[in-house]
Amino acid sequence: MLFSTKIEDCLDNCEVVFIAVGTPSDTDGSADLKYVLGVAADIGQYMNQYLVVVTKSTVPIGTAEKVKKQIKDIQKKRGISIEFDVASNPEFLKEGNAIEDFLKPDRILIGVDSERAEKILRRLYNPFLLNGHPLLFMDIPSAEMTKYTANAMLATKISFINDIANLCEIVGADINMVRKGIGSDTRIGPKFIYAGAGYGGSCFPKDVKALIKTSDEHGHSLEILKAVERVNIKQKTVLFKKISAHFNNELKNKKIAIWGLSFKPNTDDMREAPSLSLIDDLLKAGASISVYDPAAMNEAKQKLGNVVNYAKDLYETLIDADALVVVTEWSEFRILNYKVLEKLMKNKIIFDGRNIYEPSEMKEFGFTYYCIGRKQV
Repeated sequence: MLFSTKIEDCLDNCEVVFIAVGTPSDTDGSADLKYVLGVAADIGQYMNQYLVVVTKSTVPIGTAEKVKKQIKDIQKKRGISIEFDVASNPEFLKEGNAIEDFLKPDRILIGVDSERAEKILRRLYNPFLLNGHPLLFMDIPSAEMTKYTANAMLATKISFINDIANLCEIVGADINMVRKGIGSDTRIGPKFIYAGAGYGGSCFPKDVKALIKTSDEHGHSLEILKAVERVNIKQKTVLFKKISAHFNNELKNKKIAIWGLSFKPNTDDMREAPSLSLIDDLLKAGASISVYDPAAMNEAKQKLGNVVNYAKDLYETLIDADALVVVTEWSEFRILNYKVLEKLMKNKIIFDGRNIYEPSEMKEFGFTYYCIGRKQV
């Protein structure tokens, strides 16, 4: 095994090269392909024999053709013509569980346009098929589309259940009961139908934007996905609205404790995290904020600077707090020491953005409890 920061050190004797770089959102919502095409240019510059060039990054439909053109253009400048194939092999890894997902994938999906490339990639992935993991071959545009469609569907499930949760509050239903009811339907399933404060992270927001942009460029409007995005933006304001309403829009000098900054547990990723929207709204309203996250404190300092207080542990955030807000469902937040909370907090008020506590238990211990899509106690 060889590690190098120079691509020219790695191409000799290779059969397959994976492009696995970031594709951040550009200013117009489209995926920025400069890193992908930069690697393609380097491959064209230094390749000396046949290669299968595989895009592993999440890329818009048509990227494989751009990669192919980039490599050919660089070869032309070199005055050479070396045969190669381009394939698409999107990853379906969950952040915080990437190694497990890589070793035990739900499926391996590859888009190819040549038998030679398919044969090489089938041989490469054969060790992963021994436990029955499916290997799916298809055309390249379909593979590229599948990745975006998968993330768009998951984002849609989240926004849908959040919208239903907001209706549940209005009509007096309990979203947890509704979730169990619909999740038992095998056509729907129980996953990704948990109500909360909105989705974030490195994938769903940018991939939804990129798919909407691609569709618009081809003269087709993805109305459902546009609604998914609108609902998610609105959902990130739900906790602030509940907090503001409880305090009669008087948040100046109120101390708010926030547990959880990352967009989900088991990662320090705060990209598009609901916590950022909440903190911004609270600061504008004049509140003071104390925060704690098991993994994302350093990331938070980079993003937020000194506008909030960074607690050493979850209980330090609660000292003289007017309210506690749970934004990320880290496992260490799931069991509360009510006696410690009562001793430290100024007011026994909890806003639960992930529905991890039981309203009846909150009522038993004398806490005012707000959650998502369930009755306030």
